[in-house]
Order: sequence, then structure tokens, then C-alpha cells
Amino acid sequence: MSSFGEDLIQSLTEAVAHAKGNGPALVHEPTNPRDVREHVKLTQAEMAPLIGMSLSGYRKWEQGQRRVSGPAATLLRVIEREPEAVRRALSDG
Repeated sequence: MSSFGEDLIQSLTEAVAHAKGNGPALVHEPTNPRDVREHVKLTQAEMAPLIGMSLSGYRKWEQGQRRVSGPAATLLRVIEREPEAVRRALSDG
């Protein structure tokens, strides 16, 4: 069997285990980008580059036209808890 086939079988096995409540998968509560932005007292224009996206794309999140993906949701949680750490990590200095 190809490596792709083996990976696919493993992924499906993990998905079934997760659906049954088994396995190592972590599920986080959905993160509301507007709530995070308001918590850290930023405008949409300030928040979008902090996340690494366009202003129009960020607005679509807040308007519910686009769903926040797993990695982006994680970044939102980090921004909510440690906004200065994210700013430092992204600064040129």
C-alpha cells in the first residue's frame, strides 16, 4: 500500500476513535474573533495584520462569512491571553 493510503487509513482510524470519545485529539471551544479583538482593545485594522491576514478577510470572520480554522483559532487564543508576546514575535526589532 502507498504511504498516502496508510496515512489515510490512520487518519480515518483516529477520526473514528475521536468520534467515540477516545484518542488524543483536543477540541477547543470556538473562538469569537470580535470578542478577542475587543478584549485586547484593537480595531479591525490593527487586528488583521496581527493575525497575518487582510482587513477584508478578518471582517468576514467577524461577520460570520468565513470560519476560523484550527491554527487561526489557536493564534486568537494566544492573542487574547498574551497580545504583547505576539506583537514582540512579529516585530522587526
